[in-house]
Formats: sequence, C-alpha cells, structure tokens
Amino acid sequence: MRSPALKWLFIAAFGADPKQRLRIKRSLMAATVYLLCIGLQVYAYYAGYMHLDDAKVLSTACVGNIVFWYAVLRSGINLRFQEPSLTLPQILSSLTIIVGAYSLTGPVHGSTLMLLALVLVFGIFNLKARGATIAGAYTVVIIGIAMGIKVTTDPVHYPFKLEFAHFWMTVAIVPTISSLAVQLSNMREKLKAQKNELAEALTRIQVLATRDELTGLVNRRHMLDVLGQHQKRLERSGHHRFCLAILDIDHFKRVNDTYGHGVGDEVLRHFAEGAQAVMRDTDVLARWGGEEFLLLLNDTSPALANIGLERIRTHLTTIQFSAEHPELKPTFSAGLTGYCDNERLDVCIERADKALYKAKRDGRNRTIIQASPADVADQAVRDEAPQSATNTMA
Repeated sequence: MRSPALKWLFIAAFGADPKQRLRIKRSLMAATVYLLCIGLQVYAYYAGYMHLDDAKVLSTACVGNIVFWYAVLRSGINLRFQEPSLTLPQILSSLTIIVGAYSLTGPVHGSTLMLLALVLVFGIFNLKARGATIAGAYTVVIIGIAMGIKVTTDPVHYPFKLEFAHFWMTVAIVPTISSLAVQLSNMREKLKAQKNELAEALTRIQVLATRDELTGLVNRRHMLDVLGQHQKRLERSGHHRFCLAILDIDHFKRVNDTYGHGVGDEVLRHFAEGAQAVMRDTDVLARWGGEEFLLLLNDTSPALANIGLERIRTHLTTIQFSAEHPELKPTFSAGLTGYCDNERLDVCIERADKALYKAKRDGRNRTIIQASPADVADQAVRDEAPQSATNTMA
C-alpha cells in the first residue's frame, strides 16, 4: 500500500481521474520510442556518423515532444477533443521525428525504419479505422519524400538501390500494420456494440423480472422480495411498522366482457397510474394478479393507511380510464391489515385477502380493516384499563 507521500506524488504526476491516468501512462510508455531514437543518435555521433548539432536538435525535439504531450494530457486540454487520447496526433508527431532521425543519422539510418513500425504498433490497439489509414498513408508518403531528398543530396550514405529496397519494405510492412489496426478497430466497434446490446438486454431482463409489463408496477415476485426486506427491517429495529392492502377493481370481468380486453388493459394501466399519483414515495404498489393489486403502506397504522386508500379512491373518480368510453369509472374494494411482529408474510397477506372478500360481500367500493392479533391485544388492554382502575380505587 502506498504511503501518503507517494500517493500524493502519484496523483500530482498522473492526476486523480482514472481515464486520464491511463492516457498519460500510455503516452509515456510510447515515449520509449523517443528514448531509443536518442540512443541511436548518441551512437551515431560517437561513431562519427552524425554531427553533434544535428544530434542536439533531434534529441531536443524528442524530449520536447514527450514533455508537450504530457503537458497536454495532464492539463486536461485533451478533454476538449472528440478523441481525448489524441492517439493519432501523437503518432503523427512521432513519425515526423523518426523520419527526421532517418534523415540525419547517415550510415545507421536504416535502424530508424524499425522505429516507424514500432510507433504504428503502439497505436494499433487504440486507433480507429480512419486514423490507422491516415497514419499508414502518412508514413509511406513522408518516408518516400525523405528518401527521395536524401538520395539526391547525400547519395554516399543514401544510395538509390538501398533506399529503393528500404522504401519497398516500408510499403510492404506499413500498410499491413495499418490493415491490422483497421481490423482491430472494427472488432472493437463490434464488441462495443455487442456490449451495449447485452447491457440493454440485461436491463430489459431485469425490468421483466421485476416489473409487470402492462402496468409498469413491480410484479408479484419482486413485491415478495420487497416485503421480505421490510420484514427484516422490522425485526432489526422493532419500530418499523407497515400495513398491507389488497385492492380489487370492482366488476372488472364485466368491463372486459362489455368493452373488450383492450379497454380492460387501459383500465388497469390508468388504475395503476392514478393510484401512484397520490401515493407516498415510501409506499409500493404491485400488480398482484389479474385485477388485484397489493399495496405496501410503509411506517403507518391501519387507521392512517385507510386515509391513504380513501385518497386513492377519491382521485380515481377524477381520471379518465378510457378515451373511447369516458363514462367508465370503475371503483375498487380493499382489504387492509397491519403486519404483526414475527408473523409470516403469507399470514398477513391472507388476512388482508379475507378482509377484501368481506368488502366485496358488503357491497364493494369500500375498505374493510382486519385487525392483526397485535391490534386485538392492544385493544383488549385499552378496554380493560378503566375497569382495572375502578377496581383499584374500590
């Protein structure tokens, strides 16, 4: 693990943004080509193949290029461009300097041609297809021009026959590297597209696994997971109360039979939208099955939860369920109960379900509250309290 001082130096040198760090590291890694170029110049000078002034100029250009690109990346100027890595400009500047080294190193100039290939290899994994084509074409053109000039001005160190062979080797190798770069670029684009498609497919699968396709509400399976989480919170804290209500659209079969299943689907969607419009953010509504919905009312008592249900009931009278049948104003029946500590969820849900059926038997469009065992016990204590006080006084 780095010490604080080393960590600070690392951030100072490479920045805090991981992507920028990677770009700077890649640029400095590619700078090894310049170091090789400088080493070749030192050798050429001591061997008597290169003038000291030429070596100084070329070495200064190499070091200046390294410093320039580091400053651009470290300052964040590169982020203003569409391709923040600036791979193509860095490669073109490197190729230019290497061609300069080729022109100044005399008898050992053939060694610089390998550096051209090395520079292109550095960009092969980052260049896009267009950039790879440009880099390859630029290499062939600029080295061709340099060879033509040197063959004319310095035929002793740059004999035509030798430079002709060098040129054809460049023409054979560079396009091959560029072609590979184009193929890799196309593969990256395909993989990127496949990755995006897989991500979208995973998102759709997750939605399908947790959401009801028609209403967009959470489905029965996911709702059971949500209830399990609330149950665990209650077990941990002891203060997390919640209520469950099962809502059933009244006479929904009649809607389907009279208006068709398309209108029935509209009713279900607008019912879900209308209910959610006046629910609290902490409450959760799920499509429980058919025309039934399960509502989790968080951190509340049955009496207060009933106020929320009535708010939904009132709001639903104001919305339009079907544009073709504006007279359609379905109501709902509901069974409501509070969750009792340490009871099974299915027991609580069954209690709400029994209350729902009682609401239907009693005429529909109403809510029946079924007290939990804990509520019954609390009520019994309250009922006994005055009598106990009287007996004590007696």
